[in-house]
Amino acid sequence: MILEIRSLTFSFGDAPLLNDLSLTVDRGEIVCLLGPNGSGKSTLLDCTLGFHRSFSGSVTLCGKNVLSCSRAELARQAAYVPQSHTPAFPYTVREVVLMGRTAQGGLFGAPGKADYEHCDAALERVGLASFAERPYTSLSGGELKLVLLARALAQQTPLIVLDEPTSSLDFKNELMFLDTLADLAKNDGLAVLMATHALNHPFYFESKGLPVRAVMLRKGQSARCGTPGALLTAQTLLEVYGVRAAILDVADEAGTPAKTIAVLGSEQRM
Repeated sequence: MILEIRSLTFSFGDAPLLNDLSLTVDRGEIVCLLGPNGSGKSTLLDCTLGFHRSFSGSVTLCGKNVLSCSRAELARQAAYVPQSHTPAFPYTVREVVLMGRTAQGGLFGAPGKADYEHCDAALERVGLASFAERPYTSLSGGELKLVLLARALAQQTPLIVLDEPTSSLDFKNELMFLDTLADLAKNDGLAVLMATHALNHPFYFESKGLPVRAVMLRKGQSARCGTPGALLTAQTLLEVYGVRAAILDVADEAGTPAKTIAVLGSEQRM
């Protein structure tokens, strides 16, 4: 098991945010964290990565309690793609992706030939090989996200943790991003834990034949977990988001079945 969370509870002051949450992520699995703003998605990721340490329960990464791991140990087990990132220095794109290799070679170790090869392979995989020498500060928001994904891939960890990774991407790059994650899970056995506001993302991964689970969070309440088809129902979306929606059965040009959500309207604030 790559990630195992047991009875995780976290509060801000006296206000409970995460309540007795348990979930696992194994090799080749994708787990999508869903829920309204303020429901605890980013907080759960921060607990998983050891950024928040004042929780009860346990978080185990590759068999080790995250609270007993050093930052270097955690960086060799989990790579992180943040929700937002503001570049401060005009590093080249290759230099930024190369920073992901410090988890394998140490902060002060000089990168070798293999490090550059992993870096260039990661850029190729996200479609940015031609961007290698461009200044990082010159990129669009969507391009920045793809570079951060490449940096995470260069880190070569068994788990990748992503917080709203497609929020700045256009439609084409969003699909390429999701297809890259699907390919990594299916062919490389990567475990993926991903917070997203896009409720169709779990359905998209499910249509690719991947083992995917959705986790619906709501502030201070117990999480709901299940396959996308079982969890994402019209009733659940009404209860959690106050939105009237229909779950539609669709198919691609090859006839592969899939599901999608059609929003019909919103209810009064609940």
